[in-house]
Amino acid sequence: MRRMIRLHPYPSSSLSRTVSSARALAFPSLCFSKYSSVSKLRSAMGSYCTLSKGSSRLLFRQLFEKESATYTYLLADLAHPEKQAVLVDPVDKTVDRDLSLIKDLGLKLIYAMNTHVHADHVTGTGLIKGKIPGVKSIISKASKSKADVFVEAGDKIYFGDLFLEVRSTPGHTVGCVTYVTGDGPDQPCPRMAFTGDTLLIRGCGRTDFQGGCSHQLYKSVHSQIFTLPKDTLVYPAHDYRGFTVSTVGEEMLYNPRLTKDEESFKEIMANLNLSYPKMIDVAVPANMVCGLQDLIGRQTEPV
Repeated sequence: MRRMIRLHPYPSSSLSRTVSSARALAFPSLCFSKYSSVSKLRSAMGSYCTLSKGSSRLLFRQLFEKESATYTYLLADLAHPEKQAVLVDPVDKTVDRDLSLIKDLGLKLIYAMNTHVHADHVTGTGLIKGKIPGVKSIISKASKSKADVFVEAGDKIYFGDLFLEVRSTPGHTVGCVTYVTGDGPDQPCPRMAFTGDTLLIRGCGRTDFQGGCSHQLYKSVHSQIFTLPKDTLVYPAHDYRGFTVSTVGEEMLYNPRLTKDEESFKEIMANLNLSYPKMIDVAVPANMVCGLQDLIGRQTEPV
């Protein structure tokens, strides 16, 4: 049964309504020389639809934290009277930058949300909650971590009249989810998928700790992400080579791991020989309590 999550943590207020008119809805840059035929290019791109009413009202920013190569995503409904906004995968080191941008744009942040319990950085959700009382933290119920709101597959997270659909995509960790913009005439088109570490651009997250499972990850991507329209924009939690965005169609054709059959994929993942993440011993315990390091070891209950 699908739930609609539409909390109102703030009373009505007279926040500034001066918002930058620039709308950075980024589309992938496709290099024609990489494609062996026009038909293959079209297959990768999908059928791009005309921008919807939802696209014109969406404010979107892609932000970067260089030390952990993490992307944070800001989305807001500019047409809503309160210009409600969400942050996906905030990082503790860039919280001040992100909140300054939100203030400059005259937005009202209502949710700070994570795609999973990160092992390579401390989430910024705890700091954000301390700086802006009323902001709610969101993570999957399956993650077993602390948050204000726990989501499951099929839930809809509303900010204004736009929403993110929750898709369960375990495999990198047991609690990974992908957030996908809504499907409808008043929602952004093409759709946007915030895939966390489940699906990276021409790659995927590792599966050798935090309950990871190659079989689950392969199934998650093929059943929950590759079933989206091919023109769906793919925005991962990390990139280490300078890529900023892909599409479902591109990854279905060119992802060097996930275009293989499942047994080949499992073999690839079993032989990555990756080093132990340098931040894992700090990041995971902190992120299990919403990034509030001073709460580690205490007996706390979800808000």
